Amino acid sequence: MHRGQSPSSVLTSSPYGQFPETGDPFQFLPCTSRTVPPPLEDQDPRSTWRVRFDPNPEHWSWGKSPESRGNGSSSLCDDPYALRGIYLCGYLDVPLDYTNDSETRIARLAVTKYQVSGLKPASGHSAPGRGAKSERTIVVNPGGPGGSGTSFTWRAAEEVTATLSNNTFDVLGWDPRGVNTSQPTISCFPYDADRDRWSQLARQYREAASASPSAQLRFADAMNDAIFSACRTTIGDLARFVSTAFVARDMEEIRKALGEEELTAYLVSYGTGIGQTYANMFPDSVGRLVLDGTEYVRDHRLLGGFGWTALDNATDAWRDGFLGECIHAGPAHCALARPRGGDGMTTLEELEARMASLLESILFRPVTGYTKSSGPSIVTYSAIVQAIYGAMYNAKSWPALAQMLYELELGNSTLAAQFLEPQSWEYDPTLPCPALVRPSSDELGSLVICADSYDAPPPADGLAWWDSLWANMTARSWISGNSRFFNVLPCRHFNTYWDPPAEVYRGDLNHTLRHPVLLVAETHDPATPLRNGRRLAREMGPNARLVVHHGYGHSSRDKSDCTDGIARRYILHGELPEELEVDCYANEKPYLYGADQTGVAPYGVVAWDPVMSWRHHLYELRQWDPKL
Repeated sequence: MHRGQSPSSVLTSSPYGQFPETGDPFQFLPCTSRTVPPPLEDQDPRSTWRVRFDPNPEHWSWGKSPESRGNGSSSLCDDPYALRGIYLCGYLDVPLDYTNDSETRIARLAVTKYQVSGLKPASGHSAPGRGAKSERTIVVNPGGPGGSGTSFTWRAAEEVTATLSNNTFDVLGWDPRGVNTSQPTISCFPYDADRDRWSQLARQYREAASASPSAQLRFADAMNDAIFSACRTTIGDLARFVSTAFVARDMEEIRKALGEEELTAYLVSYGTGIGQTYANMFPDSVGRLVLDGTEYVRDHRLLGGFGWTALDNATDAWRDGFLGECIHAGPAHCALARPRGGDGMTTLEELEARMASLLESILFRPVTGYTKSSGPSIVTYSAIVQAIYGAMYNAKSWPALAQMLYELELGNSTLAAQFLEPQSWEYDPTLPCPALVRPSSDELGSLVICADSYDAPPPADGLAWWDSLWANMTARSWISGNSRFFNVLPCRHFNTYWDPPAEVYRGDLNHTLRHPVLLVAETHDPATPLRNGRRLAREMGPNARLVVHHGYGHSSRDKSDCTDGIARRYILHGELPEELEVDCYANEKPYLYGADQTGVAPYGVVAWDPVMSWRHHLYELRQWDPKL
């Protein structure tokens, strides 16, 4: 792809016509580096936007060539872009407050669409249907709260349309209000470096603060108070307008702008919460909705519910998945399967005991480390457990994590330091001018979680209740308890700084829908337990079908032809299983992904680089869930 350069000094008009096209509600332009929505204070945003059109197709972002997709030659009328999809960037203005007609402020939603049919030349011959909008558009959201739908489109649109529609339907993602390039953007720190500094102090895990966890809790609570105070100063009353109900209303405006009678969507993780809310606020607009990695939004109305209702599977994913599948794959594919002393086989019980001993030793005394990029570092219990929790989201990261833990067992902290340093910091000092980089919109996630639970009765004993919750959550899951607790602790202070949200959805989830939805819930999902999918399916009744996806990781990224086939038939033809619940199984096992018949997997090749593998995992993880 060509992500864009300066407009060509040679071309003054495009061979594909002018953009944006007349009457386009999204004002789509072919994506380049310049196609960022105009600021809200711009008095003539459409004129500003039109000037950002670069007429040179060489600078536009095109999809993969037909040859790389295995679809044959792309030569058609000597057009190098024939049969290639195109990425189109635009925006949609929506009311900031849907409940107040006198409110003049707006939110400007950044939108990116992958159009599978590419573009039609302005003159000359063209294949039928080329350059046309697809019959349906798959609207996508990766979760969070705070996940960027435009980034998700860049990363996954071509895979989504291939998997769900055989490259038939367009894919559109948007940045929810407050996120990434949508406006107003919500960030309460002037620079990511400032947030990084405080997060290291305020998010120490309970076990690491065992001498005085209550003192650590008071510090974290005070820091959250300070952050929300800063938010109130920097963003004013915007926290009242970011609830999931308003995001669902934004999605309805996107459907209307698409000109489609019903919504087609693939929504993941927190995106399933948007989907559940949308379906019951707009039941007559529900088309073919796939909710993958299902939350149960009733939980989010409870005090701390976003945290304590999501702990079931993380420890099982560690024992059954990361450790158990390591033993199953053997030492040729998982470093931790190598026996410590002697030539015998390592058992699951032995490996579990070894890892417990390693973590206990790091808890007692952090391990010193060094990286060339950052200098001296320490490997702490909190950082290691955070890395383990993040890895449970994506089983493809397990060979790298296993290699790091194996070397750490042997006293070599080099890999651990290289893994944990980029995990700990959003600020990137290697950028040409990092001080000019717009800070991340991380606070948006907390504000959404807290807005959705604003009316949960506060505990009579104040911080002592939260201390007890912290202890209970970490006792239930040493892997995810701390991380999920820190997601909800800030809500102690939401009502101090803001009036009630303009709207939250408090209705039932069993409205009669225009079409039933497809739920996908995973057996070893560390963030959205299977029981949540089953509770939601029971409440929705005949308005839903549930696929129980037997695999590892968050959502159905542990590929299953069975799950994909059900979802594809549903998206393409509206077909659903007759049974309310069906089982599907992942195609392959962790550590053996891509193995051939001789058992040789990508992990076993000489070129495999655990550091690069881990960094790719971290990049993907932050795109799905900025809170990790």
